[in-house]
Amino acid sequence: MDRANENLRIAGSVSVQLYNMFPWLGPWLKSRKLLLKNIENNKKEMGELVRGLKETLNPQMCRGFVDSFLIRKQTLEESGNKNSHYHDNNLISSVRNMFSNGTNTTGTTLCWALMLMAKYPLIQDRVQEEISSIIGSRQPLAEDRKNLPYTDAVIHETQRLANVLPIAIPHTTSRDITFQGYFIKKGTLVFPLLTSVLQDGSEWESPHTFNPAHFLDEEGRFAKRDAFMPFSAGRRVCLGEGLARMALFLFFTSLLQRFHFSPPPGVTEDDLDLTPAVGLTLNPSPHQLCAVSRV
Repeated sequence: MDRANENLRIAGSVSVQLYNMFPWLGPWLKSRKLLLKNIENNKKEMGELVRGLKETLNPQMCRGFVDSFLIRKQTLEESGNKNSHYHDNNLISSVRNMFSNGTNTTGTTLCWALMLMAKYPLIQDRVQEEISSIIGSRQPLAEDRKNLPYTDAVIHETQRLANVLPIAIPHTTSRDITFQGYFIKKGTLVFPLLTSVLQDGSEWESPHTFNPAHFLDEEGRFAKRDAFMPFSAGRRVCLGEGLARMALFLFFTSLLQRFHFSPPPGVTEDDLDLTPAVGLTLNPSPHQLCAVSRV
């Protein structure tokens, strides 16, 4: 996990950006060497994980993603198809993507959420009142989301303001197109800037302020917004969107159900700085928080 997080920080560093523009600098950049070393070490550990699961594979009892992939691979090979996309390199790559990309963005969003709760205690109190009245002390469930509109709005507003992945993964134009007066040729590499939508003053009443009301209607019900697209949009929208939404909701409600978050002694809410740390993803700058049990 540390290596994956370090790589995201390095990938957004000035030295790697210079390398992207001037590849001949590669042999002299320590950050690039560390990035490649981390990738190789993670690949090695993932390979060992997959080998262990392969040795104990039981097609009658699927334990998770790796088993499902291996069973499909085995079925295809037994039917004579030995040239499919189900091969070991794709499996290792998929596991690395799910682990590195999924855990970092979701974990980073939760870090932002907890810091925002500590910075805005009145909002935190309202979330906890809603959780207590609807869920009580039982374990939160995914289906509780529809009955917790304010909590859901807070999670969405955290994703909007935190803007964890400001630039989406690269896309390619499938045809010639003119966009806002600019001609873009078919096959052009395009990097969607999600920040331009998530913090668009024409779409949000207070784009640079933490305001859960952005996602609530006049009756206090949750309201969807077309400009909410932290997972990107279109056919290449984030594949893990559904899983990430569920994980964010379950972890956030469970944490707020059990703990009250506040700045440590001697630190005020105003001292909590929302300026992000620079990297490929935007993490909150290092802070300490107190988690006080509510039970």
